[in-house]
Order: sequence, then structure tokens, then C-alpha cells
Amino acid sequence: MLCAVLILLFLAFMKWMRFILMPLYRIWFYFLLGAPIILLFPVLLVLTISEKTYAQFFRVAQLWAVIVIYGMFWWPVIDRGAQMKKGVSYMLVANHTSMTDIMLMLMVARNPFVFVGKAELAKIPIFGFFYKRTCILVDRKDANSRLAVFKSASARLASGVGICIFPEGGVPVDRSIVLDNFKDGAFRLAIEHQIPVVPMSFYDNKKRFPFSFFHGSPGIMRVKTHEILETKGMQLSGDKVRFRESVRAIMLNDLLKNK
Repeated sequence: MLCAVLILLFLAFMKWMRFILMPLYRIWFYFLLGAPIILLFPVLLVLTISEKTYAQFFRVAQLWAVIVIYGMFWWPVIDRGAQMKKGVSYMLVANHTSMTDIMLMLMVARNPFVFVGKAELAKIPIFGFFYKRTCILVDRKDANSRLAVFKSASARLASGVGICIFPEGGVPVDRSIVLDNFKDGAFRLAIEHQIPVVPMSFYDNKKRFPFSFFHGSPGIMRVKTHEILETKGMQLSGDKVRFRESVRAIMLNDLLKNK
């Protein structure tokens, strides 16, 4: 009886400790997010003046991602099944579950790319300043904004830079959803520009740093790069939907096997 009471007291204590420690863990995350940007502000400002220096900015962004990931006591385990060639533009797609998807993607990719992301992130202090200078922002409620994204993304692809899109269009509100339905954007761009698509699976980001405020933990962050899928010869009218769903099936089956 005494042991059962002690166990219950211990579990209650650990539950309440989470409400104390998790806010501190979140504060530490935002410190790691902002401190390197403040320290490197002059360098980053110079590197974002022109698209010609984007490759150099991208390398600094990768260093920033390393600082955040390891600073939060996360250990990335990257399975690079597919090797991306230097100088080739790719369409990078992955499941979207956490803010950490941005950092992990920067660590996985070796070729410079730009994110297509929601405009709301531009409101984050410090981070948002460079986010809106280097990423393609979309307001999903605005049809004109979505059209402008395609024009901007097409221009960046023409300059030899890759694109990263989380094709679910946002993080699913229901945390039980393994992989939401895909939007067309990434696949339309890939087919229009005849560039390869690189699907990726992020297995642990939802556990490590979910949008649920009082959840998260240090630990392993696994990611797998799937086979690179060519789009040469594909047509929008006949192949877009089939291709979109085939990519989703690859990722969904893999995520279900590695839950």
C-alpha cells in the first residue's frame, strides 16, 4: 500500500515538474533561436542584400541550425539514402510537425534551397526579420498570395536554387494525424520545371518539440531521405495528382512503420 502511494506521489510530482521545466526549455529554445542571429546580424544583413550571396547565407543558416539542434540536446540521426548532386535544384518535401522541421531540413540538405513557408512566422522577433528576407512567404487565405508564390519560386528555381515545401500546407491540428493530405504546389512546381523531388520522413520532431506548449524532450531526431524521384517527361494535366499521391504514399507508409 505504501509503495503504491509513493508511486502515485512520484508520478504527480513529475507531472507538476513538467509544468515548471517545459516553459524554461521553451525559453532556452528561443534564446538559441535568437542569440546567434543577433551576434551575426551584420554578416547576415550583408548576405541578404542580394540573391547572389544566398549560397553564403545558406551556409550560415546551416551553422545556426546546428547550434539550435545540439543546444536543445537533440541528436540528429540522418539516413541519407539518396545522394543529392551538387549544382542541381531539387524540390524537398517532408512531413510537417514542429518548428524544428526548419532546422533539421537545413542540416539534411547539402544544396542551397529556400523555404516556402507561412507568412505568420515573419512575426517572430529577430528570426522573422531574416525569414521574410530569404524565404518565400505565403498567406494561404489569400489567393493572390498563392499565385505570387509560384512566380517567386519559379524565379528562384531558374537561378539554380532549390525549394523546400511542406506539402501538408501546415501542421495538422489533430496530433493523431500521421500525415495530412497534400497540396498541389510542390508537385506543380516540380513538374513545370522538370526538377527532381526528394521526399523525406521526420520521425521524432513531434515528440521532441511539438506545438503543444508543455510537451517536448531532449533525444534523438531521426530523418530519412527517400529515393530521388525524377519528373522529366511528366505533364501537369496527366501526372500531377498521381505523382502527388505516390509521394504521399511513400512517406505515409514509412512513417507508419517507424512510429
